[in-house]
Amino acid sequence: MDGGARVAEVLKTNGVEFVFTLIGGHVSPILVACKRKGIRVVDVRHEVNAAFAADAVSRLTGVPGVAIVTAGPGVTNAITAVKNAQMAQSPMVLIGGATATMLRGRGSLQDIDQVSLMQPHVKWIGRPNTLREVVPAIEEAFVRCQQGVPGPVFVELAVDLLYPEHVVRDWSSKQTDKPNKTIIEHGLSAIIKGNLAYRFAFSDSPSFRDKAWIEPPVASAGAIERATSLLSKAERPLMVIGSQTMLRPHRIDELVEAIEKLNVPVYLSGMARGLLGKGHKLHMRHKRRIALKESDVVVLCGVPSDFRLDYGSHVARSQVISVNLSEHDLYKNRRPELGILADPCSFLCALGEVHGSSPSRQRWFEALNERNEAREVEIDAMGETECDYINPLQLCRTLDNHVSDDAILVGDGGDIIATVSYTVSPRGPLQWLDPGVFGTLGVGAGFALGAKLVKPDADVWLLYGDGAAGFSLMEQDTFARHGLGVISVIGNDAGWTQIERDQVVILEDDVACRLEYSDYHVVGQACGGEGFKVDNLDDVDATLTKAVEVSRTGKPVVVNALLGRSDFRKGSISI
Repeated sequence: MDGGARVAEVLKTNGVEFVFTLIGGHVSPILVACKRKGIRVVDVRHEVNAAFAADAVSRLTGVPGVAIVTAGPGVTNAITAVKNAQMAQSPMVLIGGATATMLRGRGSLQDIDQVSLMQPHVKWIGRPNTLREVVPAIEEAFVRCQQGVPGPVFVELAVDLLYPEHVVRDWSSKQTDKPNKTIIEHGLSAIIKGNLAYRFAFSDSPSFRDKAWIEPPVASAGAIERATSLLSKAERPLMVIGSQTMLRPHRIDELVEAIEKLNVPVYLSGMARGLLGKGHKLHMRHKRRIALKESDVVVLCGVPSDFRLDYGSHVARSQVISVNLSEHDLYKNRRPELGILADPCSFLCALGEVHGSSPSRQRWFEALNERNEAREVEIDAMGETECDYINPLQLCRTLDNHVSDDAILVGDGGDIIATVSYTVSPRGPLQWLDPGVFGTLGVGAGFALGAKLVKPDADVWLLYGDGAAGFSLMEQDTFARHGLGVISVIGNDAGWTQIERDQVVILEDDVACRLEYSDYHVVGQACGGEGFKVDNLDDVDATLTKAVEVSRTGKPVVVNALLGRSDFRKGSISI
């Protein structure tokens, strides 16, 4: 069993159904072995999208996603996605090819110090030096990426540890089998043979462990009791639930039931968007900052006091219960009254079990709902403003009417995606994907790819800004080749509008902010999909209806929606 087959065996054991890659000779044995094992090999047009897709699979299934990239540029191209996964706390495994063990540092093709390069961006690095170490390294990767605070890991696999032994020995034969060798050549031949013997020694019968299963840390009974006491006395409590709470997809129903028992108003962010469905009585959508400043007890579930909470100032007047897997995030900027180093999902489920009858808090709910409704009225009024092409708010409101109950929404952009977050509702849990705290542009195609593979029967809406679309639009080819009917809607306002808004006001210059109303839909057509251009509101509904119909035949669609300018998000730049 060669190294590639051993890797595939470990992946299969750990529940991996898809691997994402861009082909390279350094890693070919793994991909061939994965195919033979029944693991679907999904090849992309840029390595970063392979890693983004692996991240999406991790988030939606709870099984670490796997990306396999070739040596050198293959690894460096994936770094942004790896860093995004680290900051989003997604458990994923990146496998990178590498030059042969004997050629490290000698100037071979694509040989760089990948270990030093990846070290700051991953939880753990494996670099086996012999064939017998390959299986333990991959198995350890699945443990490490899920332990404690989840995150990406990197395993570097040298090419001579992946191909069959006889092939590797054939590669070396031109050095070891020369006729009439000189003394120096005899010495080199002996070194090579000794190296091969070492690399392949004691590797005939690999042993494999069972699937890695990591139990998350849970809150103590004392912590649950104190949290229950604080909440039961609160008159104006709030919960802010973030992505870390969604790391246990198999417990989602239990989580929702616990939240409903607690009867506390909830704000959802990141992967938690959609957790309670559309229009749930506990879910508050607008004016979070004001609500937090008025509250007396705030429960932060997997949410640190970073820039999203103005570095803790939003909860400065409240008693804070913070639950987080990261001790660093638990105490960042604002020390909580009750800090619990534990899994947020398990904490809420436990809290729901012991929590007694909840006060109605009718006046508190009324105040929050009144503000919520007033903001909706404001948004509707701004959507009525006439502008060139389509008002972005009207596009989003119309789009919301086409979102099915099982649809997954992927957000990739600045201004338009922020608008989407106020106006388009995911219908259920694990039906919203965005980059997370890193704010990375370019996640869209990879995330949509992973989502459509995990949920092939669901509509997957890839919601792009026109700037963000430039990072990964070529993956329409990937969607088409693999028969994945992703619906890409590009909010095309011909600019980097989120930056331009404040740059022009503050610096009086729009340098580097302008784009063109390009025919992005033609890219979809050229790559084997379908493309539609729409430039007025009257045609949006029919265009989206047609896009959904086409996508359900397995054909990807690009909707190029030309947008006018709106002041909806004026003054909202984040830096």
